Amino acid sequence: YVVVHPNWWAMPPAMLKGWIDRVFCQGVAYEFGEAGAVVQHLAGKRAVVFTTSNTPRDLEMQLFGDPLENLWKNCIFGFCGVEDFHRRNFESIVLSTPEERAEWLATVRQTVRDRFPRVA
Repeated sequence: YVVVHPNWWAMPPAMLKGWIDRVFCQGVAYEFGEAGAVVQHLAGKRAVVFTTSNTPRDLEMQLFGDPLENLWKNCIFGFCGVEDFHRRNFESIVLSTPEERAEWLATVRQTVRDRFPRVA
């Protein structure tokens, strides 16, 4: 899985939240087994999430921590069984230069290549 989205008020945009609700749903990505145990249907899968924000990282961490890391790593992918998880946030978009954005795109390309090698 590869997910890309902006950070809007420490959350994905509403349209993406709706997609999460429809795709990572009970009976598809997980279900409850005996005694309420969670059966994780995405075990063995990989996930990479790229996010963007305007708040500089040090200020974001000081004020809010990293709610998107918790959301994707633990609440969504972790709950459904994905342990091979990686997330990278790019910031500050509003203050970035074209050269920085080009470097970020190169980082995205390399990360996807590294995390999802082609099968020969």
